[in-house]
Amino acid sequence: MKDEKLIDRRSFLSRLGGIGLAGAALSAFPWMESCSPSRNDATSGAKVRLGIIGTGSRGRYLMSFLKDIPQASVVALCDIYGPNLELGAEMFPDARRYTEYRRLLEDRDVDAVVIATPLDRHFRMVMDALDSGRDVYCEKSMAYHIDECRQMYMKRKSTGRILFIGQQRLFDPKYHKAMESIVRGDFGPVVNVRNYWFRNADWRRPVPSPELERLINWRLYREYSRGLMTELACHQLQNGTWATGMLPVKVMGAGDIIYWKDGREVFDNVCVIYTFPNGVNMTFESVISNAHFGMGEQILCKDATIDLPGSRIFRETPPAKSGMEQLIAQIEKGVFSNSVFAGTSWNAETASADRGEAIMPEAEGDGTREILQAFCNSCITGKMPPRILEEAYYSSVLGILGDEAILQGKTLYMEEGFII
Repeated sequence: MKDEKLIDRRSFLSRLGGIGLAGAALSAFPWMESCSPSRNDATSGAKVRLGIIGTGSRGRYLMSFLKDIPQASVVALCDIYGPNLELGAEMFPDARRYTEYRRLLEDRDVDAVVIATPLDRHFRMVMDALDSGRDVYCEKSMAYHIDECRQMYMKRKSTGRILFIGQQRLFDPKYHKAMESIVRGDFGPVVNVRNYWFRNADWRRPVPSPELERLINWRLYREYSRGLMTELACHQLQNGTWATGMLPVKVMGAGDIIYWKDGREVFDNVCVIYTFPNGVNMTFESVISNAHFGMGEQILCKDATIDLPGSRIFRETPPAKSGMEQLIAQIEKGVFSNSVFAGTSWNAETASADRGEAIMPEAEGDGTREILQAFCNSCITGKMPPRILEEAYYSSVLGILGDEAILQGKTLYMEEGFII
């Protein structure tokens, strides 16, 4: 008798290849209309009154862009750590200050909130903000648990509010240009996706007093953070789903604390492999005790490699004839050369020194300004851009699933309950 559960699982996993997460609509990038010049003109003169929840380094980075967006008006600030609140107030001195986010949500002058807090707090804050009738921009990753991500997604649908997650590459024109060509098949089929993010630093921040250690260095502790997989990988894992138009069917990985043995609880190195329904693999690797290779993202196609952060295309050269083919050709010509076996399989193969072709030499930035502009426009018009929340949801799910695969030491599979 056949195992019905196994048949059901195979059927479900095979369907992941037809979900069309990115492929069908990728060329249009339908969410980009929300920050187009015409949309900016349509919302000109209107303002969305923003409350910032979390005025730490990331929150202030977002605030630096909001200062230059005509449709944004920051009217309230909130942080539980006094020095961060003061730094935020230096940027927006007229904004009201709060130390409890629920008090900010009671402020009737706040139309929408920007949440830039530790990961473990995203879920509760987003749910409360949506329930209060506010539109929300929340930093990535979406939430700490997959079920929380799903609940946030469903809450947005039931309330009809605007919900953006800080996946700024959704609005980066360099990625759009490259992905349009990849999905069109300009470089042949995708055969592999590589992502890596290397640093050489302990990821710590100065702590003025010991009791503030976990508050300030929250990224290092499991209670608040999933470390590299949710802080870094969630950005890069979109590369595979965009390039293949599929969701991975499984993930396996390894990680440990190999150098920064300073009491932290999250890994200081990870290596994860995701496999798509067609057998293509995508890797994410991160080490924070060696920065030589920096950050890299490559889509490997049969006819070219696309370097996304480098914004360049490296075309494959036609393969040289094998040693046997050359030998046959020499015999047919009646000539034999001692170099006939040069370039055979035992010779070292190295990357080309070719500098490649620029994808978009004029493009600047990483999409942060564009996504914040789009958020403000959406708050004013009340229109949620298509697909962006689904894209953010799946990138968050894949990061969490990768972290779980490392923790459990198992190959984990995409479950039907994860699909929205």
